[in-house]
Amino acid sequence: MKLHTLLAASFGLATLAGCVEDTGSGNTTAPEQGRPAAGSEYDVSSFEGARAGQAEGGLQALGYENIRSQGLTSWWFNRSTGACARITTSDGRYSDVTMLPAEDC
Repeated sequence: MKLHTLLAASFGLATLAGCVEDTGSGNTTAPEQGRPAAGSEYDVSSFEGARAGQAEGGLQALGYENIRSQGLTSWWFNRSTGACARITTSDGRYSDVTMLPAEDC
């Protein structure tokens, strides 16, 4: 391997290593109780715009359960992580998905 290729690869790895966040908890995959990190597997805000019927299965697969509804708004709670999501449906799609503290569920 040529030296400049090796140096470029080393620099790339060093740059990526700086992107890892260490929270000191020793568990980098579990979200903070009740507040999943944006982009984590328990943050379902990316479901906004999804078809409600299809997205419901995705929520359940992540461990969420529908705990209450009011009109077109439902609150989904993940008992294992304490994550809570308020989801509003409009025209058959999730028009608003907001992650909330666990006590709001």
